[in-house]
Amino acid sequence: MAKVAIQTLDSQSRAQEFLRQGALIVGASLFVAICAHITIPMMPLTPVPLTVQNMAVVLVGLLLGSRRGLAALMVYLLEGTVGLPVFSPAGPGGIAQLFGFTGGFLLAYPFVAFLAGYVFERGKKTFLRATIAAFSAEILLFVGGLSWLYILTHSLAKAAYLGLYWFVAAEVIKVMFAAAIATRWRRGKWL
Repeated sequence: MAKVAIQTLDSQSRAQEFLRQGALIVGASLFVAICAHITIPMMPLTPVPLTVQNMAVVLVGLLLGSRRGLAALMVYLLEGTVGLPVFSPAGPGGIAQLFGFTGGFLLAYPFVAFLAGYVFERGKKTFLRATIAAFSAEILLFVGGLSWLYILTHSLAKAAYLGLYWFVAAEVIKVMFAAAIATRWRRGKWL
């Protein structure tokens, strides 16, 4: 009887942990969605808006780690493709957003979160490690975004004009903020 009771408690605690992890992943996807709506349109210079979303993606990876960060951003893309208003309002929304100018950035998000988490979870949770993880993830993000823009424009110069030059300074600031937040959060020294 005691063995059955222990197995029941064990399966209940596994179910609770599964639900907790699921809620954390969905919550992280919603955090990214909220940040996607904090945007500065850059038209007529570029159809790619300046959003806080990239910082949120990196931060999710840093805080949740590689696997949960990947899962959260896969959920985010699924939410967007089924028509939930999670993408930046500067685009057409829904699955069409994945084929527009920001599609390469969006499709890179799960891998960006994975990379940020992977690098950060592999050592001491210092600001330097978080910064390296965040910058590595940003490089991957821009490789994905610029590659897609190159496919759409057939010009590397045009892709860089539309998706890089206008954003470099803001991205450096966002990376530093994400690294600082993640470091303090992971150390348990949040204000």
